Formats: sequence, structure tokens, C-alpha cells
Amino acid sequence: MRFEWLSSLADVTATDWNALFPADYPFCRYEFLLALEQGGSVGSSVAKNTGWLVQHFVVWQDEKLIAAVPAYIKLHSYGEYLFDWSFAEAYQNYGLDYYPKLLLAIPFTPAEGPRLGLAAGIDKAELLQWLEQGVTQLQQVAPLSHLQCLYASSQDQQAFRNAGFIERFDVQFLWSNKNYSCFDDFLAALTARKRKQIRKERAAVTEQGVLVKTLTGAELDLAFWQQFYSFYCDTYQKRSRHNGYLTADTFWRWGQTMASQLIVFAAFNDDQMLAASLCFQSETTLFGRYWGCKQDFNFLHFECCYYSGIDYCIRQGLQFFDAGAQGEHKLQRGFAPVLRHGFYRFTEKAEHKAMNEAIARYCLQEQRALVLYQQEAQDSLPFANRSD
Repeated sequence: MRFEWLSSLADVTATDWNALFPADYPFCRYEFLLALEQGGSVGSSVAKNTGWLVQHFVVWQDEKLIAAVPAYIKLHSYGEYLFDWSFAEAYQNYGLDYYPKLLLAIPFTPAEGPRLGLAAGIDKAELLQWLEQGVTQLQQVAPLSHLQCLYASSQDQQAFRNAGFIERFDVQFLWSNKNYSCFDDFLAALTARKRKQIRKERAAVTEQGVLVKTLTGAELDLAFWQQFYSFYCDTYQKRSRHNGYLTADTFWRWGQTMASQLIVFAAFNDDQMLAASLCFQSETTLFGRYWGCKQDFNFLHFECCYYSGIDYCIRQGLQFFDAGAQGEHKLQRGFAPVLRHGFYRFTEKAEHKAMNEAIARYCLQEQRALVLYQQEAQDSLPFANRSD
């Protein structure tokens, strides 16, 4: 048995890595993570530093890969979505270093899913014990303040709880398919007022001369990715005054290696693409990830990012639509509030003890507040029958 920290996913084969994770969950796929790295969206070395340094944890038994955890050394907290800026500020105020930290997560992707990859017969508790030993070794060369895991699957959550990690909550919004036969069937479950409003918003898009098409596979060619990346950068410039976290090369690599799991809802006027929403797909779930537009049209964002996705899920028999982080406006479009989870383990250095105890107390208070918020948000859903 031996542990290893990988500074590049290319140090293992796609076959070995993918065998440890569910085949249909897109974000732990070798192809997804390698495109982030080789496309330059995350760094594989200090010389290629994006604030995300690849540091995947793997376990070998003889020559067989039996466990893996996607991991990154972080030098900031951007691109995580379950943000810990307040923790970092508190550390700084006490003269302590919060960075670097070790993050077990999928970069720029607040989508719940597996974080502990295992071969058959390997126990999650055993993997976390190996990980703890590996972190102890890693801290000899990297002064990590702590490790954290974000948006773990329900199965992985219990393993982290059992291992004594501090737990945090987050609230996201998830659409569920109640065996709807068509979009009108979904609308029929809503209150009359909300049903009328959504029909009005969808009709307004058409009345502006905009046609929304679903693009897949070979339709996502080089010309598409060039245009989509331009949309993506423009949208980030308007919102955050930078070009976004991802490179054009990363998007192109996803298109080349993951076409079967990519779904795009693209808006056209006179055969010219005006906007697009990029989604990934598993066997049960549509994940809305990236949106961009050339110019603004009334309600077009809602159409491409929500209504077309709901329509697609109904037609394809998908159970869930995870449209991304944040956004209370999703409530009024039938997306229910759900709890998501993060887990933290801080260093046991004596000078950190008081701070870490304060963070643990804060997380308990935050949990209570978010459970109350979830309950209040649930009462705002527009379903005629609240049990929906």
C-alpha cells in the first residue's frame, strides 16, 4: 500500500481513475478534470499558478489504483461557491496564515457528487484515514492550515461526519421531475398566477424573434466554442470585470472528450447565435453550468437557463435539474431549496486552537440559520399543492 500526491492527473490513466467514480457523474471524470488542467484553468505547477494547484490524492495497492480524491492546494477562495472568506479574515486578524489550504472539490463547480473514489471492497472510513496520513506527509512541504471538502454526495457526507469533520451547510435550488408528461403538465402544478407569468415570459422570447435550439454532439464544433467563449467572457466582464475562470482551451477540450454529456440551449435570431447556456448531464440530472449572451433580450436568461432545461428534463425523463449556485428567483420557477454540505478539518497546532473552536461554534449557528431559511424558502414555492 502506498500513497501519492499527483501534481498532474496525466500521471495516472483515464481507465484507472474513471474506474473509481460513478461513470455518469460528469465532474469527477478524468476528461473533465484533465481539461481544466491542460486547458490552463487550474495550475499543474507553481509556474502555472491560477491559485488552484493540482494535488490529487491516490492510493495504490501494488500496481493497482484503489482510491483517489480530486484535490487542489488553494492560495485563495475564489471559484468555490461555499465561501470561507470570513474564516480567512479571522485567521488574518489573529496573525495566522489561512492559505495555503487543501481543497477536496471540483473547481468552479458547486454540484453535489462523489468526492471519494474507491475500488470495490475499500471502505470510505479507511480512505479518510489514509488521507489523514497523506496530509500529515504533505504538510512537511506545504504549510496547510486545514483541508476541506465541498458539495460531497450524501454517501460521502456520512463518512466525513463519522471522521469528526466540522460541517457547514449551504442552500441551493433543485428542480424535481414529478413524472410530468410535458412542460404544460409541470405548469399545471403551479398556481394560476405563476403559470400565467411563465407562459408570458416564454412567449416574450418568441415575440422578440428569438428561437431557442438544443445543441448536442457534433453541433458543438469549433465555431460554436469560439462564439460561446466570447459570450462567457462578456458576461463575466459585465458582472465581475474579468474574463471568467475558464479558458477557451478548457471548453474546447470538454467538447472533444465529453460531447455525450454536454447539452446546450442556444438562442438564435436569423441564424445568428445570440446567447447560450451550457449544461452537463448524468443519468438522472441535468447540471446547468455556464451562460453567456451577446446582447440582452427580455426573459432570455430565464428561457435558456431554466425553462428549456426543465422542458429537456421532462422530455428525456431526467429526475433533477440542478441549475447552479444561488438565485432565489429560481424558487418562483419551481426550484426547491435543498441543503448542501461542506466539511472542514483544521490543523491541531496549539496557536490555532482558539480560532478553530470559534469556527466550529460559528458553523453550528450557521447550520441552524440555514435550516430555518430553507424552511421559509420552501413556503415560497409556487406550487398549488405545497406537498409538491
